Amino acid sequence: MPRIQTPDLASHRDWRRNQLIEAAASIALESGGAAISVAAVAQRAGLSRTSVYEYFGSGSELVADLVIDELNSFATTLNTAVSGCADAQCIVSCWIRGALTYIADGRHLLAKALNSAAKPQSRSHQIGMAHRALMAPLIKAVEELGVKDSQRALIFIQAITDASTKRIESGHDAESEIAYATAFCINGLTAN
Repeated sequence: MPRIQTPDLASHRDWRRNQLIEAAASIALESGGAAISVAAVAQRAGLSRTSVYEYFGSGSELVADLVIDELNSFATTLNTAVSGCADAQCIVSCWIRGALTYIADGRHLLAKALNSAAKPQSRSHQIGMAHRALMAPLIKAVEELGVKDSQRALIFIQAITDASTKRIESGHDAESEIAYATAFCINGLTAN
């Protein structure tokens, strides 16, 4: 029986789970999310398939955890980006900068690769909550700006960052896109 190389069993389980998540992420980045399977992850991690099943009930469960981990990481990035802000306009500006910088430096590629991967219906609520956490810093800021229809404003901000994302991915200058998206959103929100 192999020796546990961590201080305790709980640490070992966390380490092993992270090893499997990293293997799945590597597969997704190389071959797309649809290529993630228990067999492929086990082979990449150097484990047996039964070992993977100790941590994940299926390949789609593993994908769901990977998606949630990635969304939580993005949310942390956005929360950090707005952490020094004292007013609503700063929050909106820093959120947009944080989101588009995440795109420009390629950290979004894993999430993009996972879009096509099958995820279990039973995890859709958790994934939805993780998606909503991305917008959390903006909700209060939009309300503080006095925007009457805050839901529409949030949808517009998301649409503008999505359009800027496509432009950045197609080779447009990230700094220019960030500046334009920020000015466009701030002007739209304050004109309301």
